This record gives sequence, structure tokens and C-alpha cells, in this order.
Amino acid sequence: MQDETGLPTLTFTVAAGGERLDRAVVAAFPELSRAFVQRLIEEGRVTLNAAAVRAAAKVRPGDVIEVRLPPPVLPLVEAEALPLDILYEDADILVVNKAPGMVVHPGAGNLSGTLVNALLAHCPDLEAGAASGPEAVRPGIVHRLDKDTSGVLVVAKREAAVRALQRQFKGRAVTKRYTALLIGSLPQPEGLIEAPIARHPVHRQRMAVVSSGKPARTRWEGAQVLHDAQGRPYTLVDATLLTGRTHQIRVHFAWLGYPLVGDEVYGPRRQPLPAPRQFLHARELTLTHPTTGEVMTFTAPLPADLRAVLEQLEGFRV
Repeated sequence: MQDETGLPTLTFTVAAGGERLDRAVVAAFPELSRAFVQRLIEEGRVTLNAAAVRAAAKVRPGDVIEVRLPPPVLPLVEAEALPLDILYEDADILVVNKAPGMVVHPGAGNLSGTLVNALLAHCPDLEAGAASGPEAVRPGIVHRLDKDTSGVLVVAKREAAVRALQRQFKGRAVTKRYTALLIGSLPQPEGLIEAPIARHPVHRQRMAVVSSGKPARTRWEGAQVLHDAQGRPYTLVDATLLTGRTHQIRVHFAWLGYPLVGDEVYGPRRQPLPAPRQFLHARELTLTHPTTGEVMTFTAPLPADLRAVLEQLEGFRV
């Protein structure tokens, strides 16, 4: 929801009373710190039944609380000469093999060392960098990979290419295939997961399968069951995203009971197989070139850190 200025507004109705206003807001929106909420209250951005009150005001069941968030403070995005593994480049698009550990665009806590910083050094005339608002910190970015997911990622170099590729991703005309290693033995070599995804109702920094979430579909095939020295099974799969929800592959397989090896968010606390990160690699991307109309497929080989994980297992074949 947005207010008349277009800024986001959070509204909720109190279920159980007795708490201070600031505590009630933090309980409803855990992603907001208490200090931040208190500052919003001091600035009059939080109302209780349409009235500005103190942070210590007690809330009652049925009270309506509205939080008007301030405009984001956009960081200055600077060019940084960081190494890029370029798979393809022309006047319209740039395709890279994103390294694990690299964040795609600047954000809170990641103002430098991102893919966007590297892009601005490589393409100083990046036309998509002329965007304003939140888009200014992610010029040319039309899709993302998690920080610890490696693999193929396409970037648009011109505004027309940005719009064309965004339409393709929105229309699900782009094919995205991943390699994942799961804990456990999948009972069948191929299958389809159809389960809606939304933010976790309690742990707001995580996603989860939720009945009221957005439709999400993941197909897998080519399952290969491997075993460690203790005989514990793992499944190497080729997963294709049929939708593009946040953390979709990780959430779907964890929901099935087969979390990704190395996934510290959706997997077990004690990982049975040592891994430097979540075992997820975007190995192939197929799209239509935004200018020529040519259907193009780009691939990235499995990186050395993930191949080293597989080499610990019996039965692994190239």
C-alpha cells in the first residue's frame, strides 16, 4: 500500500493489546528495528487510530496502526574495476558468469563490491544507469541471483534492452536452468513442484510455502543419487524455474524434505556434507535477443568450489 505521495505505508489491526506502540510495530514487522520505529514515531510517521502518539502509548485490541515509511536514501553507486567473467557481450546485452559471494546490486550493508559496481567500470556509458529512484542502484539489472548462487546472469546495456528483457522475464519467456545438490534421495528422477511462495509469517527475512502466496513452479529432471563415505544419500538435479520467486528452488526442495547442501537458511543447522555455500549454480539461460530476435543460450560450467563438494561423493560422474 502507498500513501498519496507514493511512499509505502504499512497498516495493521492490533489483535492482542497491552503492548507499547513501538513494540507492537516491531512485532508486526520484524524487519524494522525498534530504534528505527521509535524515530518514525517521533517524526509523526506512525499513527494509532489516525492520531500521532508517543512510543510508550499502550495499544488495545482492534486499534489500527499505520506506518508511513520515509523515502529511501539511495547510495552513490561508484564504478569499481572488479573482475568479471564475461560469457558474451554486444551493444545491447552483457552476459556474465556471476561469482559466488558477489551481491548483484548495492543495498544496505553492500554499497561496494557488487556486480553493478563492476558493470559501471566495464560499461561507463551504461544507458540504463540514467534511471532514477530505486532503479538508480541497479542499472541494467533485469533479474538476480542470490549472493551465494553462481552462474549465468544477463544485463541490459541500453534502456530499450532493459524494457524488452523485462517483458521476457515477466512473460516467462526466459528459460533458467540450475544445478542443485540436495540432502537425501529423491524418490523419482523427474518431477514438478507446484507450491505458492510468500514471506515466512514469522521469520520475515525468509520465504516459505504459504497457501496465500504467489504461484510458484519448479521442474526437476536428471536426478543422480550419490553417497558420502558414511553411505548417506544426496541427489544431484537439474532444476528449471517455471516462475521466478525469491529463493524459489531453495524453498521448494526444503519444503519437499530435501534441502540444498550447504543452505544455512533453509537446511539443517548441522550440515552432513561440508560445503562452502549453498549448492546452487545457474548453469544455463535461454532468451531472445532484444534487438535481433535471435534465440540465444548461454551456459556456465560448474565452479571449482562446487565440483570439490561432488568429488567427496561416491558415484559422481561428469
